[in-house]
Amino acid sequence: MLSITLAQAQYILEQGIEKIKHMPGKAVCISICDAQGFLVSFVRMDEATLRSIEIAQRKAYSSVRLGLTTAAFDARLKREDIPISYFGDTLLTALPGGSVVLNASGGIIGGVGVSGLTPQEDQGLADELAGFIRAH
Repeated sequence: MLSITLAQAQYILEQGIEKIKHMPGKAVCISICDAQGFLVSFVRMDEATLRSIEIAQRKAYSSVRLGLTTAAFDARLKREDIPISYFGDTLLTALPGGSVVLNASGGIIGGVGVSGLTPQEDQGLADELAGFIRAH
C-alpha cells in the first residue's frame, strides 16, 4: 500500500472525534492527507475555530512532506536556527500537531493534522491517531 485509503482516513477521524467527546468544551479540526500531502478527509467539529481549518491541513501536509512530526520540525528549526522559509514551501508549518501515518512495514502512507487544543495536546492527539493505522 502506497497511500492511506479513504476508509483508513475516516477511521482516524472517527477515533479523533471519539477522543475529543471526552474532553468537555474542546473542539478540533482534524485533517488527513495522503502520502503526497494531498487532502483525503477532514472534519471540523462544532465550535472549532475557523483558523484551525487551514492549520490542521498544513500540519498534516508538513508532516508528510518532511517525514516527521511538526513538533520535531519545530525543534530542528530552533536547534539549528533555520528560518522556515529556507525550505521553499509556503505551506509548511512547524506548529505542533502534525504526525506521519505509517503502514505495518514502517512506510509513510499519510499524515494527520490536529488543531484546536494546546500545541502539546494537538501533537499528542495527532501522534495517537497516526498510530491507529499501524496498530490495525
